Amino acid sequence: MGKGGMSHEESKVGGEENMAAWLLGVDTLKIQPFKLPPLGPHDVRVRMKAVGICGSDVHYLKTLRCAHFVVKEPMVIGHECAGIIEEVGSEVKSLVPGDRVALEPGISCWRCDLCKEGRYNLCPDMKFFATPPVHGSLANQVVHPADLCFKLPDNVSLEEGAMCEPLSVGVHACRRANVGPETNVLVMGAGPIGLVTLLSARAFGAPRIIIVDVDDYRLSVAKELGADEIVKVSTNSQDVADEVLQIHKAMVSGVDVTFDCAGFTKTMSTALSATRPGGKVCLVGMGHNEMTIPLTPAAAREVDVIGVFRYKNTWPLCLEFLRSGKIDVKPLITHRYGFSQKEVVEAFETSARGGNAIKVMFNL
Repeated sequence: MGKGGMSHEESKVGGEENMAAWLLGVDTLKIQPFKLPPLGPHDVRVRMKAVGICGSDVHYLKTLRCAHFVVKEPMVIGHECAGIIEEVGSEVKSLVPGDRVALEPGISCWRCDLCKEGRYNLCPDMKFFATPPVHGSLANQVVHPADLCFKLPDNVSLEEGAMCEPLSVGVHACRRANVGPETNVLVMGAGPIGLVTLLSARAFGAPRIIIVDVDDYRLSVAKELGADEIVKVSTNSQDVADEVLQIHKAMVSGVDVTFDCAGFTKTMSTALSATRPGGKVCLVGMGHNEMTIPLTPAAAREVDVIGVFRYKNTWPLCLEFLRSGKIDVKPLITHRYGFSQKEVVEAFETSARGGNAIKVMFNL
């Protein structure tokens, strides 16, 4: 992606000024001009129509970092997105202007061993929307490779298209854990990623799904989305043993796969303790970089621990789940904002507060 922030004249596309939401410092977002890179033969220019706010966007806004990624210079934010094709490169045959598309935000190198193995989500040279130093997609228009733009079915909205990005995390996690019709699933955390993992596990055929959280509202949403049982837990690590008993009682049979969608010491300890011998724990959330957890007892029960990072080859399946109605992400979109300076600030404040906000969406 281009570095952006050039002169007003340079940032014009077709006589119209291209604007984007720039992260300039802690708690400082400003809409200002964004220069697009040249349109390559295999690229498309997309007018953004729907962009969601992710937890990582909020981390960058509040701390200028997320995990080991650090914002060192002004950066356009946003990566959950969908829009309409405005222009296609000379070699693009699969898309035409006017097509509605969902964008996969990561551009891998396709040359390293991991890419050649098909695990391109682990590419060390990944260029990912709004992951420093790469600019994101909360802009009027972006340029992106055509093969990472997926045409939306007629009955799938642009907002649903933008939701393919978080949904992809749940779909990839379920693939990693081999979830199927005989897999009883426990989900730790009923935030946006926990909820899309719940929806994904059900679409993959999981017969029984329990979800746990500390928040009553999010648990009620999980129940409405189809969780078989909900378990309210505390933040106190002393309660793990009692809460594992509650989880086992709610599940009735053993927990085959647990998805830790929070990634804290307590949630991972609970996940390892609750999962049956021979089961799997998928670490999806990244709340803590370091944890002290009961790994030896879990190893003695041959509980496999599986890492999950982003996703690969998920957009076609996500779109099929949405097209067929096997997954409905619309209830997750709780707040909508336009693309003005005032609304951008308000939207991020809403997302950062949490509460009854699950997915905050921009309509551009």
